[in-house]
Amino acid sequence: PKGRFSWKVMASGDIKRQVSLFFLCVCVCQAGTETLRYTLAEEMEKDSFVANVAKDLGVSLSQLAARKARVVSEGNEQYFRLNQNTGVLTVKETLDREEICPQSDICTLFFKLLFENPLQLIRGEVEVLDVNDNSPIFPEKEMILEIRETASPGSRFPLESARDTDVGSNGLKNYSLGPNSHFSLDLGTGKDGAKYPELVLQQQMDREDQSEVNLLLTAADGGSPPRSGTAQIRIVVLDANDNNPVFSREVYEVRLAENSPPEQLVVRVAAEDPDEGSYGKVRYAFTQTSELSRQLFQLNAATGEIWLLGNLDFEEAKSHEMVVRGTDGGGLSAHCKVHVEVLDVNDNAPEIALTSISASIPEDALPRAVVALFRVRDRDSGDNGRTECEIDGDLPFSLAPTFDNYYELRTDAALDRERTAEYNITITAMDQGTPRLSSQESIFVQISDVNDNPPEFTQAVYTMSVKENNGPMLRIGSVSATDADAGKNARVSYALVLPSPGAPSFVSVDAESGAVRALRPLDYEEVRAFQVAVRAADGGSPPLSAEALVRVEVRDENDNAPVVLHPLPNSSAAAGELVPRRARAGYLVAKVVAVDADSGQNAWLSYELAKATEPGLFRVGLHSGEVRTARAVSERDAARQRLVVLVRDSGQPPRSSTVTLSLALVEGFSEAHLRVSEEAPAADPDAPLTLYLIICLSSVSALFLVTVMAIVVVKVRRARRREAETGLAFPKIAGEGSSGSLPHSYVYDVCFAAGTVNSEFRFLRPLFPCFPAGLPPGPGDQRSSVCSQDVANLGEEGD
Repeated sequence: PKGRFSWKVMASGDIKRQVSLFFLCVCVCQAGTETLRYTLAEEMEKDSFVANVAKDLGVSLSQLAARKARVVSEGNEQYFRLNQNTGVLTVKETLDREEICPQSDICTLFFKLLFENPLQLIRGEVEVLDVNDNSPIFPEKEMILEIRETASPGSRFPLESARDTDVGSNGLKNYSLGPNSHFSLDLGTGKDGAKYPELVLQQQMDREDQSEVNLLLTAADGGSPPRSGTAQIRIVVLDANDNNPVFSREVYEVRLAENSPPEQLVVRVAAEDPDEGSYGKVRYAFTQTSELSRQLFQLNAATGEIWLLGNLDFEEAKSHEMVVRGTDGGGLSAHCKVHVEVLDVNDNAPEIALTSISASIPEDALPRAVVALFRVRDRDSGDNGRTECEIDGDLPFSLAPTFDNYYELRTDAALDRERTAEYNITITAMDQGTPRLSSQESIFVQISDVNDNPPEFTQAVYTMSVKENNGPMLRIGSVSATDADAGKNARVSYALVLPSPGAPSFVSVDAESGAVRALRPLDYEEVRAFQVAVRAADGGSPPLSAEALVRVEVRDENDNAPVVLHPLPNSSAAAGELVPRRARAGYLVAKVVAVDADSGQNAWLSYELAKATEPGLFRVGLHSGEVRTARAVSERDAARQRLVVLVRDSGQPPRSSTVTLSLALVEGFSEAHLRVSEEAPAADPDAPLTLYLIICLSSVSALFLVTVMAIVVVKVRRARRREAETGLAFPKIAGEGSSGSLPHSYVYDVCFAAGTVNSEFRFLRPLFPCFPAGLPPGPGDQRSSVCSQDVANLGEEGD
């Protein structure tokens, strides 16, 4: 239910407390959550009726009691109570609107009605209406004004305003002044809109006629009935001061350096007043002067001297303006201005403020790339505020001014991280004052890496050695390359450079460590040395690379036994050699020729007689391999001799081979042949074996077959021709018989001298042409010369 009720209660009386009750409007609004709204005049007595809540809510009194309805205030104060028996809402105590809601035009009190079973909360509002129960009050009951008799008509003199705590129409409305012949009352308006009374002089006063004027000022409100308050105004008419003080200058201008010391005299102002007595004495004071100036300057009220109290700061205030009022004893005053100009002193160093900076720049940054942006500010002025910047040290950076004291730090030359990875750039800003002040700022710039350096090997050629017959994957050495770049650009990987894809290789290289390993066992006799190229590539993009040469030398091991070239085992030469019975000591019987596939010390061969039928009859050259008679052959020596020659190399451990020689002691060799054989000196044991081997291998292997066949043919023809001429039988060539002791390269040749009975039988050298001066014999040459030439050649062979 909605209802609206109003009551009015009016109360008046001085002795008895009579209160008029205004039954105004009682509103009950119910829309979802119910809100009760009432109005009540202030100053109602205790337990005054506010509203019938049960009726407004449509709730019976039994329900009100059963549901334990009660009032709950929202604030700390409990202004209302609810009678559950009657359902009437009353005030607990007299309400004073000015105390409850001071300085507020609308005063509303809030409360809540709480019901239980079920729980329900209803909000209520009571607006307390103002009653004109307060009169206007002046701050002072008596106001005293001193006005000179020379005050001209129209002069205004502000008065203190009255206060009324009531609001609205009950508040202060107007002022009135008691009747007089000198002043009228006018209302002035302040900046905040408040009105205040002013006395306006209508007629000049004369102290001799009336030294004081008493006025009654009345303030009235707009209530009904209206209330008012009064104040007495006592005007003291002062004696006339006919002359005002006069300053010597209207404006005093002073210039002070900002570093002026405190307690320094700034200026002295002076005002003259021709009046006598107190009217001629002028006192000085600051007026219309800022608080900062009052703190910095002190004014002597008697002398007019202005002293400096604090420290001036040009950057805070470039000038100070003060107004000095000079007042004489009669109250007359004059004003002058003091203008103090602060002179700038170079007392502020430049300030560097970084605006933007790059944490790092790539080393391939182009010249004039911007690294940082900063601003330089100097709070001084003039030359003291003009600044210049420079970079300390010889660095590849420069400064470029842009605008408004902004500078750019730029690269000035090519950067190389490998030479300098970071720069600590010190920027010095200096002003042009005297003395010059400066400040510094350090900028740390890190150079980021760019892949601009290929890997570098520690050596251009790596020489490694490995023994033959090595195990597979044997580490034989390593290569190493470094990259001056950083991070992944410096990560080096290794790989072999093969001449063609899929080409075989003896070694491998570890991609990470650079270790070189032999893939399989090596044979010195097959490969004595080889070389491969190794590439080192970094991890940059694109990658850079470098190559080095790896030379691997295979070291020989004594893994080959000597091989006997002559006589060949199981050949006719090994089967038998013929030795004459008249052979003397040193007679060359045979020569053992052997080679060793190894090299160096492993190929140095030595010969020794391992076994013999007659141990003391023969000896073998240690290095030459020549088998000679150790003593003269005697008749007691066995006709057949068997020699076992041991050929040993100098390796560790040494390896050896043996060859068996079968010798036959025979009669019938010619004396010339014996002499030649006996006179043949022993070969120098220290002759270089390499020379023999080279000659033997090169000549025998290349021309052996052709030469042997040619010589055999020539010798056979000559033998047959001699046989045909002499009719004598010659021994058969040993090579043709199964039991012969000489190889095919040896023949028996018998030469007869004309007219002699004795014949010469000699053991020939290997079948090489024995023609004089290296030419074949002509058809007219004598046989004796041929034989003698053969003997001479045999002697040369012995040498």
